Amino acid sequence: MTEHLRLLDFAAPKKLKYLLEPPVYAEVIGRRGDNVTLPCILRSKPSHYKVKWTKLEPERAGPENIIMISNAHALKPYGRLGPRASLRNAHAMDASLQLSQLELEDGGTYRCELVNGIEDESVAVILRIEGVVFPYQSRNGRYRFTFHEAKEVCAEQDATLASYNQLYIAWTEGLDWCNAGWLSDGTVHYPIIHPRPACGGELLSGIRSYGPKDKNHDRFDAFCFTSQTSGSVYYVSGSFSFEQAERACKRQGAELALVGQLYAAWRFQNYDQCDGGWLRDGSVRFPISNPRERCGGIPEAGVRSFGFPNKTTHLYGAYCYR
Repeated sequence: MTEHLRLLDFAAPKKLKYLLEPPVYAEVIGRRGDNVTLPCILRSKPSHYKVKWTKLEPERAGPENIIMISNAHALKPYGRLGPRASLRNAHAMDASLQLSQLELEDGGTYRCELVNGIEDESVAVILRIEGVVFPYQSRNGRYRFTFHEAKEVCAEQDATLASYNQLYIAWTEGLDWCNAGWLSDGTVHYPIIHPRPACGGELLSGIRSYGPKDKNHDRFDAFCFTSQTSGSVYYVSGSFSFEQAERACKRQGAELALVGQLYAAWRFQNYDQCDGGWLRDGSVRFPISNPRERCGGIPEAGVRSFGFPNKTTHLYGAYCYR
């Protein structure tokens, strides 16, 4: 019995001596382009120590993703995040990390570690990029992308493949989609709010999972994730072919918007335009923030799609971005 108690004590979380425990759920939220601070405060200092900030990448094998290591005299940045990272140093006990110009890939778990060679300690903080998830399908129909192709098409639309957490948040906010799509970890899922026979039968609402799939051979749609943009989307009225829509935007010093840019405008600027317009991928869509009968007739807000019409069709306006 004594030995059993000792083992339980050994497995218990170590009480921090130098670092301040973060709140119950330490999460910082920012949008693309924002500057954020990830908190890490010392309650006392050992005589000699370094502070090491790392981004934990559970889906990526290989060496840990160090962002920076600092001591009392110098700071050394590492990797992709290092050039945009600094320590806040608001006071003598502050080891908080500042990240500038957030990018879509910056979301995840970060670890602040105090290293003194004897009693190393660490705390973890989650950075969540606020954004929007959208399903993306090939112009040739559904289930045409391998995992690697899905990553490429999201990047082409100013987005990244969504993570499971991002898809889950989108589902809680109303995303209901009957086609399965790749996520960033190589698994395949689809979110259902209203169960129906055509979408997995009468299973309960939730995120349905196909689990991990072969990244090189299996084919599905993609769930892409994007956040706010530095430019703006606007509509040019007309009955354009695709080429005419391109020229209409160029005459105004702009270019046809990407799908991700239209979703970002809908999500962050409440963009509402009841007119179908060409986008750069050859699709025709329109954003609705204020649902009404004469604008698609669907009661939920969202970005509606006419698919990929023949590019010579002279029926639609243009959504431009600059």
